[in-house]
Amino acid sequence: MKAEKIIPVLRIFDYRKALEFYIEWLGFEIVWEHHFEENTPVYMEVKKGDILLHLSEHHGDGTPGSRVFVWGHGVAEYHKELLDKKYKYNRPGLEKTFYGAVSFTVDDPFGNKIIFNEEFDEEKHQNLEFFSIH
Repeated sequence: MKAEKIIPVLRIFDYRKALEFYIEWLGFEIVWEHHFEENTPVYMEVKKGDILLHLSEHHGDGTPGSRVFVWGHGVAEYHKELLDKKYKYNRPGLEKTFYGAVSFTVDDPFGNKIIFNEEFDEEKHQNLEFFSIH
């Protein structure tokens, strides 16, 4: 077997809060969304670059408090972009991790965490200021 895509399913409880967090703040876009009929929970796919997530209001889809670990490039720049938006519910710190990454974690309104990581490069990341904001 060879996997082509791995798509985490994250449980959400409030459609509008999900849009505020994932679309407006993190900069994902909605690929599609589905309701079985009017006034039923949403199941949707969002993406940012190569990151795909499924967000579900359906009971039993995903567990609140899940974590998604993302390796990529441009993590420090993305971190700065997010802080510059001054989102009042989340101000993640930038860290140099024990596993050799530049990293920051965002907590969604439903208890899920997304951890963005880039391999630490001494030359590229020498002028970064690492800090934590709570």
